[in-house]
Amino acid sequence: MGLRKRVGDTLKQAMKDKDATRLGTLRLINAAIKDQDIAQRGSDSDTGEGVGDAEILAILGKMTKQRMESARAYEEGGRLDLAETERAEISVIEEFLPRQLDEAEVSDAIKAAINATGAESIRDMGKVMGHLKDQYTGQMDFGAVGPKVKDKLCAGA
Repeated sequence: MGLRKRVGDTLKQAMKDKDATRLGTLRLINAAIKDQDIAQRGSDSDTGEGVGDAEILAILGKMTKQRMESARAYEEGGRLDLAETERAEISVIEEFLPRQLDEAEVSDAIKAAINATGAESIRDMGKVMGHLKDQYTGQMDFGAVGPKVKDKLCAGA
């Protein structure tokens, strides 16, 4: 089942359960997906079906990251009630994301990507990151992975 259908089915169930928090978050997810569909219309990559699962995973990852930053800001500002709301939204969004890779798995994935792309120096970092994004979208934080790839490529040079 595609992510779009899973979100829709979960939204319908939240309506039946009258779960306001869940329903609100699922509606935000749906709105973000539809925004991306609209943005894609008329572009060369428009297939008429809307965005695919990879793009939806990217949207969900971005939404999670935004809410984590908001929760941190609310905690620093002493607004624990708002931080808790953000964390509740994160838990709903994470239901649709694949399992996050641990440090060892990330390290193995970086090594495999370097070998697969034939990367030899820091100039090949874009190829390695592109390969990782194709293979592991939604499973790792690419902001944290970038410096690790750079370290491995610099150490190998």
